Amino acid sequence: MDLGKLSAARLLIVGDVMLDRYWFGEVSRISPEAPVPVVKVERSEERPGGAANVARNAAALGAQVSLLALVGNDEPGRSLRRLMREGGIDASLHIDDAVATTVKLRVIGRQQQLLRIDFETTPSHEVLRAKLSEFQRRLPDCDAVVFSDYGKGGLTHIAEMIALARAAGKIVLVDPKGDDYSGYAGATVITPNRSEMREVVGRWKDEADLERRAQTLRQELDLQALLVTRSEEGMTLFNEQGVIHEKAVAREVFDVSGAGDTVIATLAVMLARGADWKQAIHVANVAAGVVVGKLGTAVVTRDELEAALN
Repeated sequence: MDLGKLSAARLLIVGDVMLDRYWFGEVSRISPEAPVPVVKVERSEERPGGAANVARNAAALGAQVSLLALVGNDEPGRSLRRLMREGGIDASLHIDDAVATTVKLRVIGRQQQLLRIDFETTPSHEVLRAKLSEFQRRLPDCDAVVFSDYGKGGLTHIAEMIALARAAGKIVLVDPKGDDYSGYAGATVITPNRSEMREVVGRWKDEADLERRAQTLRQELDLQALLVTRSEEGMTLFNEQGVIHEKAVAREVFDVSGAGDTVIATLAVMLARGADWKQAIHVANVAAGVVVGKLGTAVVTRDELEAALN
C-alpha cells in the first residue's frame, strides 16, 4: 500500500495535552524508611502526552498537523510548546493562568514502571471559549478532526465542535472518556478501548452480545462507525455494513501506554486520504503492533509502518 500519499492529509487535533516525564534509574535496595524500592535516577526524558502524542504520531506518518489545546503558564507548558515545534506541529496552545499544565511523571527502574505521579487542574471557562472560536477559524483548513478526550476539562464544548465539524463536512474521530458518550453524538467514529466500552455498555457474554450492544450505541449516537480496541484480542469495527475484525499483531508487548493515540492518529490519517474502513483499521492495527514494542508514549514512523505492512 502506498503510504507516500499520507503527507497530503491535513488533521486538526483538539483535546487535553499533557507532558509525560520519565525518570530512569537503577534499583539496588529497599528503603530503610518504608518497604519501597530506592531508585537512583540516572537520566530523565520528556515526551508529549495526550492529544499532543496523537499529534506527534500523525506528524511522524507525514501528515500536516495542527493542534489546539490549553496549557498553564508554566515550565511544562513551555516544554510542550518546544516539543511540538521540534516535531513540526502547528500547535496553538492557549495559556490559562489559572491552571497547571498536566504532567504525568513515571519512575522507571529495570525497564519497569514503579510509580506514576499526576499533576493536574481543570481549565477556566474564558480560555475554553477562546479555543472554541479558534476551532471555527481553523476548521476549513483540515480534512479530519480528532478529539482526544482525557477527561481533563479541555473539551467542555465538544458537542458544539462536533456539530460545527460535521456541518463543514469533515471526518470526525473521537477518543472517548467517561461513562456518558452523549456529547460525542454525530461523530464519524469513536474509538473506546475494551474497558472504556464496558463502562458504557456493560459486560458482554460473547461476540454476538458485544455486537448487539455496540450497534445499539452506534445508532443512539448517530455514528458511522464504532471501533473497539481490545488489546490482545485485536480491534473490532462496527458500522452499518456489519463487523470488521482485525486480529492483534503478534509481537512482544513492552508498553501499552499511548497505543490508543497511535491507533486514532493512524486511522485519522488513513481516512483523511480516502482509505476505506477495512484498509484504515488494518493499517492502524499494524501501527499499534509496532508502538507497543516501545517504552512509554512513542510514535511509529512512516518507514517503520511501511516495513511492518510489507
